[in-house]
Amino acid sequence: MAKLLHVNSSPRGESSKSLAIAHTFLDTYQMRHPELKVDTWDLFQEPLPNYATDAAAAKMAAFARQKLSPEQEMEWARCKIVYDRFVEADEYLFNVPMWNHGVPYPLKQWIDIITQPGWVFDFHPEHGYQGLVKRKRAFVIYTSGVYQTGGRPGFGADFHAKFFNDWLRFIGITEVTDLYYSGYDLLSPEQAAVAYKATQTRAQELASVW
Repeated sequence: MAKLLHVNSSPRGESSKSLAIAHTFLDTYQMRHPELKVDTWDLFQEPLPNYATDAAAAKMAAFARQKLSPEQEMEWARCKIVYDRFVEADEYLFNVPMWNHGVPYPLKQWIDIITQPGWVFDFHPEHGYQGLVKRKRAFVIYTSGVYQTGGRPGFGADFHAKFFNDWLRFIGITEVTDLYYSGYDLLSPEQAAVAYKATQTRAQELASVW
């Protein structure tokens, strides 16, 4: 049985457009795959381990293939629980709203916890980094209230989709489908309504062929 991990990085509940679009996609996708097992991970509701001194030291020790201290082993084990839940999935659905031109902070924390040597990437002095998360795919929904691709500089910059897509590629997930809803909420309610409806329709269309 295939397993899909839905990672929700919005805290806005029913007010979240990114989450609503994700639900539209998932509802249509599950109609095609009723046997699909879905694990929903709400990053604002499920506390993550505090990635601090011992965890960072454990990462560097692992990088250098050194023995970890008992404190480092404990933090490493907590991070491993997060990683195991991530890697058990066969495919991924992410809804990622733009926050201050980047991604919400729990998503960045989640990424930092699981992005460890030997888990999602390897490193070779001659060839550089190599992603280890193979034969998996991701569907990513990006939303923003002001920023628009190709918009004027005064309306923001994209350290959002560019960052997250690069991370997916870095860990080895190269089959990625993006869906954007952007740039109208705070500028034109009329345009926002039209664009939102079109994005919901597009989510259904993509789910029917993904």
